[in-house]
Amino acid sequence: MIHYDFRPRGVCSRVIHIELDDQGKTIQGVAFEGGCNGNLKAIGKLIEGRSVDEVVETLAGNTCGPRKTSCADQLTLGLLEARKSAGIQTEA
Repeated sequence: MIHYDFRPRGVCSRVIHIELDDQGKTIQGVAFEGGCNGNLKAIGKLIEGRSVDEVVETLAGNTCGPRKTSCADQLTLGLLEARKSAGIQTEA
């Protein structure tokens, strides 16, 4: 299993804990520190077991109020960074 802690920027959450399968294709778990607790726990439940590519395609670019990013958007960056840190190429 791949474990990765991502520090998002420009959002309320402070850390996103990411767990991917050994191939970096499937999300095993996600937990946020800080941010909107109920909403972020819901995101974690909704994406567990889904493919990284599907989640990135769905959530990338999501904004929060006047911000140009959101916790969901930052999560997509964290998912891709987790793969990269494990030496797994991102599918185009």
